[in-house]
Amino acid sequence: MKKLLGFAFALLLLASCGKREDPNEGLSIFKYNESAGILTLDPIYAKDLPHIWACNQLFSSLVAFDEEMEVVPRVAHSWNISDDGTLYTFHLRRDVRFHRDEALEEGRCVNAHDVCYSFNRVVDKSLNSPGAWIFAPVAHDENGYAFQALDDSTFQVRLSQPFPPFLGILSMTYASIVPPEAVAYYGDAFRSHPVGTGPFHFQYWNEGVKLVMRRNPDYFEVDEAGEKLPYLDAVSISFLIDRQVAFLEFVKGKFDFMSGIDARYKDELLTYDGELRKKYEDKIELITGPYLNTEYISFFIDPADSLGVDRARALRQAVSLSIDRDKMLRYLRNGIGIAGIGGMIPAGLPGHCDSIGYGYDLKRAQRLVKDNRLEGYTLNLSTTAEYADIGKFVQSQVEQVGLKCKMEVMPPATLRSMRANGSLSFFRASWVADYPDAENYLSLFTTGNFSPAGPNYSHYSNPRFDELYSRAMSSTDDDTRERMYAEMDSLMMLDAPVVVLFYDEILRFVNRRVEGLGTNPTNLLDLRKVRIR
Repeated sequence: MKKLLGFAFALLLLASCGKREDPNEGLSIFKYNESAGILTLDPIYAKDLPHIWACNQLFSSLVAFDEEMEVVPRVAHSWNISDDGTLYTFHLRRDVRFHRDEALEEGRCVNAHDVCYSFNRVVDKSLNSPGAWIFAPVAHDENGYAFQALDDSTFQVRLSQPFPPFLGILSMTYASIVPPEAVAYYGDAFRSHPVGTGPFHFQYWNEGVKLVMRRNPDYFEVDEAGEKLPYLDAVSISFLIDRQVAFLEFVKGKFDFMSGIDARYKDELLTYDGELRKKYEDKIELITGPYLNTEYISFFIDPADSLGVDRARALRQAVSLSIDRDKMLRYLRNGIGIAGIGGMIPAGLPGHCDSIGYGYDLKRAQRLVKDNRLEGYTLNLSTTAEYADIGKFVQSQVEQVGLKCKMEVMPPATLRSMRANGSLSFFRASWVADYPDAENYLSLFTTGNFSPAGPNYSHYSNPRFDELYSRAMSSTDDDTRERMYAEMDSLMMLDAPVVVLFYDEILRFVNRRVEGLGTNPTNLLDLRKVRIR
């Protein structure tokens, strides 16, 4: 009977697609398209936004981030961290129930043993989860990882050494809590029949066509007024591959939400200043916010550079000063993004500071070139076809200060391989945070992370920077660590191993009938407090 009712509800949703919902029917359904598709609903494989967004509706983790990027309770109501920063003890809520499903007893509450099981799934080598790295800081040996259930409501994890970002890492979808019974019952089919504790439960999935999730009546969170969350009755995801077709369907009102913007209809929707065009204002709301993605160009710092340390630094500074980032954003990106006049830490993340980078200062750049006898020096910029327009802009900008610049466009895989091996002297790059902590960006410049073993593609090395990084990782005080992060970013920018171009922005186009969607720097799709008018 349960499966029959579920199928009937799915048919109702399918029938409703293509026309605006009638409020009198009482169904509140949030609809969006996912052009990239979804391959699995098992959270241990949720490595990109399409999968993270879907799994975030179905599963919950011990903790989460709020809109200010502060860690807040979710399945755990509180936690303690030992003075040495290596032992984390979580106290679980007693009212978190798994979704109603034939695989387990109805009303079954989450316990600490479920957390141990879920985390051990992530590090199980036979399952090959791309999220196994999140538990790299956890102490482990041939007998396993240091996850322990002290009792039903107390879970403990021990790290091999302090790593302050670890608490935030536990908010990631990889760390979602799943019931062992359901994984055992469905086996490999758990990917297409997920059971979690999230605000919505799985209802129906016709792969490549439609995914439907329905409101979880047992969800444990309430709003500020005490009303149970979520407000929506259901979430419906379509999988139209053609973004142009999906865009037209969104404009017609058949989808409630569209994230980002394709170059093919960028100018149709946005002005050069990044504002929504007036003809759409009555139908669509544009929501923007900082995104934890820094776009930059990196130098490879070669100790054998014939320029010498001081002249090479002056060259890098001159390049940064020569680029009019506001002009670049206006004419190449329709105002999407925030000019990169701070350091590597992007806007929206604690530790970011606008005053430590390089603004557009043509005269100062020209003076640096002249004083250091750099006239006519040739830069060789490597980029990909997707960013060729930005590459050409950089070319024109550096040439106006007396430098020369040649550009080579190569396939992304070739660029990644060559930059890892130190074969490129000046190359386009970007860094999207895996977790919302500035350490994620600053680790790119530690000596121990030199490529190809690590992500320090610039081979920047500064003993003071390394010392500050080590101290920050030993500090359990957020304010102290934030000050150290800002100092590290400032120190690195004086040496200018990278030219920060811009900090990306999230663009959300939302049907005017939707309330409460908002945004956040991780671009997580949170539908718990969304309403449909």
